[in-house]
Amino acid sequence: MGEESEFDPEAAEEREIGREMVDQSTGLGSVAAHLYRGEMERTVEWRGRLDTTTNWAVTVMAAIVAYAFSGEVSHAVILAGAIMGTVFLFIEARRFRDYDIWRSRVRVLQENLFANALDPSGGIEHDTWRADLSEDYRDPVPKISYRGAFSHRLRRVYLPLMTAVLIGWVFHIWAFNPDEPFLESAGLPGVSGVVVVAAVAVFYVTLVVLAVPLSAKERGESGEAEHGDLE
Repeated sequence: MGEESEFDPEAAEEREIGREMVDQSTGLGSVAAHLYRGEMERTVEWRGRLDTTTNWAVTVMAAIVAYAFSGEVSHAVILAGAIMGTVFLFIEARRFRDYDIWRSRVRVLQENLFANALDPSGGIEHDTWRADLSEDYRDPVPKISYRGAFSHRLRRVYLPLMTAVLIGWVFHIWAFNPDEPFLESAGLPGVSGVVVVAAVAVFYVTLVVLAVPLSAKERGESGEAEHGDLE
């Protein structure tokens, strides 16, 4: 009883390594285990939602491109595939922000609680992790901006997909109109080929610009990214 009365969870040493989880009969070990399991389940659930969105994007875009090459189909169908990919990108960016909330909490517990319980000699990653986690539970907010989430998913998934669609669009124009100038073949009813090509160029340049990360968090650098690398 004497040792328990001397335990101060606010003391710097106790706060740093969370030793009450293994050394003190405070029940924190059981609470932390249930907390971690719950956060991990949420993380896996939201990760599944991300994967579902990506799978749908790949399936829809591939189906549209395949249909465009199935016969005398306008190349505009492929451009519609790029637009559909953009729609999925917006959806996935929003879901990634929610996923990052749960992922960040899991990383806080892994880096600062469980890692220290296993080997306290390594120190902790964040001196104020308990206060930060407590504040996050009181007032949960996304850890990454929508622009950051958009950039991350664009860079990791959608820019390669969009590039493949662009290659398919160019090849479609050349394959189905080999004897016509490219700019003439790229035209649509009522729209000249120059306008179409210019619009496509602006669209892809915009994607490349948006794919550039604006912060270390968006780049996924472990030293600056909050609570570990982005996935």
